[in-house]
Amino acid sequence: MQVREILSEIRNREVIAKGSSVKIRKRLEKLYGHGNWRKMKGCAEVRLSDGSVRLAEIHWFEAHGIGKRNIKVKHYL
Repeated sequence: MQVREILSEIRNREVIAKGSSVKIRKRLEKLYGHGNWRKMKGCAEVRLSDGSVRLAEIHWFEAHGIGKRNIKVKHYL
């Protein structure tokens, strides 16, 4: 299910991988530009495409000056 919007502040933010450890770094750089890419995870309330609101663990990629990209729900809490 796709995340439509993040409703709450992202809590328990944690870096999973950074720099050359990000496996799709070359793809991210091609799509969004060069930056210090990090794969992150955290918990937040999200509104899903069907309109329901759930607390979920989310994963995303981010780089300074570029922002969050490819936000995905990994599992519901």
